[in-house]
Amino acid sequence: MADAAPVRVVLAKLGLDGHDRGLKVVARMLRDGGMEVVYLGLRQTTASIIDAVEQEDADVVGISMLNAGHLTLGPLMVDALADAGLDVPVVIGGIVPDEDRPTLAAAGVAGVLGPGSPAAEVVACVQAAAARRGL
Repeated sequence: MADAAPVRVVLAKLGLDGHDRGLKVVARMLRDGGMEVVYLGLRQTTASIIDAVEQEDADVVGISMLNAGHLTLGPLMVDALADAGLDVPVVIGGIVPDEDRPTLAAAGVAGVLGPGSPAAEVVACVQAAAARRGL
């Protein structure tokens, strides 16, 4: 029996947030967790992320947010993927107040990770998001 294909994750900084060190650490965590990571880097748009998801046949989108735009940009990314006909879950990592998590979940965000999340938690969150798609 063949091994299952690894989960493919597109990671990006959506919008004008210019701090990417944490996302690079997350990329390494996911890679070390057996996933294939497509790192798009800084200043991405929903359109550029959707293009990457389609081109790379991604299973999950990971967005890093350090600029307090999570309540606007998170749902915007979820809606843009749906409008493109893509059933790809979105996980947000970064500085997200606990009281905003239910709002993000109600908007369709599959998971939220805060600063200092252990590698095992990051990997498990992305795996759970991928499992939602039956992967």
